[in-house]
Amino acid sequence: MGVDVGMAAQPPHQTTVNVTTTEAPAETIIAGFSAYGLAGLTAADYLVTQLGLEETGYVTINALPTITPFADGSPRHHTRLYSRSDLDVTVLVNELLVPRWAADPFASAVIEWLHEYRVDEISLLFGIPVVHQPGEHDVFFVATDDYRTHRLVETDLAPMGRGFLEGINASLIEHGMDTSLRVGLLSTPVHEEVPDVEAAIRLVEAVDTLYELNVDTSELEAFAVKIEEYYQELSERVKADETTQSPADGMFM
Repeated sequence: MGVDVGMAAQPPHQTTVNVTTTEAPAETIIAGFSAYGLAGLTAADYLVTQLGLEETGYVTINALPTITPFADGSPRHHTRLYSRSDLDVTVLVNELLVPRWAADPFASAVIEWLHEYRVDEISLLFGIPVVHQPGEHDVFFVATDDYRTHRLVETDLAPMGRGFLEGINASLIEHGMDTSLRVGLLSTPVHEEVPDVEAAIRLVEAVDTLYELNVDTSELEAFAVKIEEYYQELSERVKADETTQSPADGMFM
């Protein structure tokens, strides 16, 4: 079924986001969005492959320069949902750069969909181009209180220092602050190379620790090499778009 949310975007467009699913999602969502370094997207894509998940839904959005990815000659939606009947996790993979002016309707549609299916928790995977030392390649978190209590108490993950979020990540975390939806952002420093495999590995390992998925990261290097050309082209598109419009997600410290 679909969930539509429309609102005024940059004139003269009307932004409408639709979430369509063929079956109910799991109670937990893990999401990787197209952003600098593509670490979150790479990690989410790898989880889909390693866990043997099948596509169970997709997101469409009008009034944006869109892309239609394809694999082995078959087109697919730029933002997809993947699940498995015996696993209480649904993975959202987003390959479309969503600019800041479309972030609110995009997040609103996702939030309405989460509530419709009574999703309890969402984890956001995100790489940040922050200046860091060689020994500072860690995964940090920004999370609502209930997410911290439910998911992070027995982990070694450190909280992110002072700063602010914007875009889709900010909308989802702000919503979680005022509702029962548990929201956590897992972030790690990324470099300019695409995909940043080491950053993606750190995010996969963090997810594996939190959810005990038993994901083997040893094949991620080969996975990244296999899709490197595709991700390089996607990264160039992200960079080109960032020169003409503000990206939907950012973290400032």
